[in-house]
Amino acid sequence: MKIVKYLVFAITTIILIGIFSFKNIEAQNPFLPTKLKITVLDRLGNVVPEATVTLYKDESSYRANADTVQSMMTDEKGVALFKNLEPVSYFIDARKGDENNDGEGVQTASLQEGRVNKVNTIIE
Repeated sequence: MKIVKYLVFAITTIILIGIFSFKNIEAQNPFLPTKLKITVLDRLGNVVPEATVTLYKDESSYRANADTVQSMMTDEKGVALFKNLEPVSYFIDARKGDENNDGEGVQTASLQEGRVNKVNTIIE
């Protein structure tokens, strides 16, 4: 009977350790890169492919168009996926032709580390 009690105790302990060890593993894993997925939309809510999206770390760089963090064009779904970012707030400059996002969702919240952070911005 004692063997059964010890066996039940051991199995319960292993299960509890397993449950609490894997809780929120994504946020605890330093090897997952911090990403920012920006979807560029027009004023009607349609995606905007081939828009240029540029990230800046601070407002002065954004206003001066200097010291860019990364820059890329959106794909056919209007998405630009920035990888290996620091978990801070960024300023977004999105442009296509004479349309831009000035005053429309220019600054992100601080990014969550080790996750794909998602933001929409509107150009008009």
